[in-house]
Amino acid sequence: MSSGPSSTTSASDGIVSNVQKFVSEHRKLVIGVTAAAVATAVAVVLFTSTNTPASDLERGEEKHSSKKKKIKSSKNKKNSPDTLPLDPNGPILEEITKDETPASPPNLTDNEIKGLSVPERAKRAAALKTKGNSAYQQRQFSKAALLYTQAIEMAVTPEAVFYANRAACYVNFSPPQYERVVADCDEALKLDRTYIKALNRRATALEALGRLEEAVRDFVATSFLEGMSNQTTAESVDRTLRKLSEEKAVETLANREPRLPADSLIAAYFSSYRPRPLPVLPDQPTIADKQLLLAAEALQAKDYKHAGVLVNESLVPLEPGQGLSSPVLEAEALTLSGSFKYLMQDPVGAKEQFTKALELNPRSIHTWLKMANIHLDQIYFVMNEFVKAAEDYATSTELDKNFVFSHIQLAVAHYKSGSIQKSMVEFRRIMKEFPRHSEPPNYYGEILLDQERYQEAIEKFEKAIELEKNKPPPMNVLPLVNKSLALFQWKKDGTSAEQFCLEALDIDPLCEAAFATLGQIYLAQQQFDKALDKFKELTTISSNAPQLSLTYYHIYSTEAQVHFLKNYPSHAPRFT
Repeated sequence: MSSGPSSTTSASDGIVSNVQKFVSEHRKLVIGVTAAAVATAVAVVLFTSTNTPASDLERGEEKHSSKKKKIKSSKNKKNSPDTLPLDPNGPILEEITKDETPASPPNLTDNEIKGLSVPERAKRAAALKTKGNSAYQQRQFSKAALLYTQAIEMAVTPEAVFYANRAACYVNFSPPQYERVVADCDEALKLDRTYIKALNRRATALEALGRLEEAVRDFVATSFLEGMSNQTTAESVDRTLRKLSEEKAVETLANREPRLPADSLIAAYFSSYRPRPLPVLPDQPTIADKQLLLAAEALQAKDYKHAGVLVNESLVPLEPGQGLSSPVLEAEALTLSGSFKYLMQDPVGAKEQFTKALELNPRSIHTWLKMANIHLDQIYFVMNEFVKAAEDYATSTELDKNFVFSHIQLAVAHYKSGSIQKSMVEFRRIMKEFPRHSEPPNYYGEILLDQERYQEAIEKFEKAIELEKNKPPPMNVLPLVNKSLALFQWKKDGTSAEQFCLEALDIDPLCEAAFATLGQIYLAQQQFDKALDKFKELTTISSNAPQLSLTYYHIYSTEAQVHFLKNYPSHAPRFT
């Protein structure tokens, strides 16, 4: 039995998988990000080692010393669930209660402070900071904050650590005072732009305040300044990027009218089902009957936009008595209408149409298959149950040996289940049995590309391109995009890779894979402005929530990197 929109999924996943594999090999250029390709899922940050700071507080000039002392905590409180820190950089500390009112240390008036010598003021400020550290370690956070405030007032030029330590106190207030944390970290970073703990603490506060774009920038800067060696920071980068990207994707789609994807993906969807014959009309067809026939003819001609308009018009007759004349024709129209809803990322609407169609014609296998794919949504592939998927595709090929996509998906399932040799044999067989189809060499080329057999992969992509160019339009441009990616991975030939992607966009201006690949190529070449342009263009056409979220992930991570290089130009050489 047919798998449904399998070729749409495979076409999308194949490109995304290869693009993201390429990203993983250039992770310094994408904030240390490796994208995990699971149904165009958003990326996952992977760093190589951990190096978590030992203490939340700094001791002034000692913060740059390699001999910095670690703050000791009592063993009986180390693992207590009541002593969890609010600041991820800090020791295990309990929160101060709202009722605690610390005793105020002796204070001087402004005039008395001004009357002190500079060395005396520095000495007293250091002593106040030391007392603040002691109060902090005793979990007297309000008292510690007051002492750091007095240190700031006492010092002629306050040290960055005074503000950073007071910010640590505000984190541990109940409730945390995140706005004050941000303000103090701002002051600390004015005095020392490379103060990692202040950056990280401000990022944490910004995240808590929902200011995610700013939080991403600070976490990214922290990661770069740490040499991308701290696993905790890496996880913070990924967490905030995911949250920000997903929120932006949801917001974008909520404010966008539903629309069809690129022609190449629509063609892949419809061709993954067995061809439908034109509807047979009665001797005296109604206006709606004729519209349905025109819609089916437009679909065969790959005039998808026109087909969608016509089929929807056939379901809403303009004149009484001119609706679809039979349940079978109405079911056919509902199934086609539901297919367009599915393509426009409206599975709920598609299911409603398919349900109505099955009520009218419960014997329509075609409609049952489309309904099943809404429920399954390639469940075997999503759940990595590739052996079971292969069994189903094998059954499908036995039922209809002339349906190429069942054969292709069988070969893909073998590959994903680890039966690489069996998959390769299958693909070679498919190419011989379906010599005029471009899909077998294109998918086979993707498998060869995954194995880094670049020259062979490119030969298969070129064969697919030749076959596509000899077919009536619209051309499936994915082989062009695949060839672009293979050339860049193999020979780092940015010029040729760019040309093939641009050619794909000339043919199919809505090809999301071409935009995504171009963006990644520009990013790897450190052409940040060009990369951002392509990613931003992609957000205007993508209607797939996971793909859109992934695109925003790259936008915000790239912008954060550009922001870092602008503010820390001395660190630029590590990226060249």
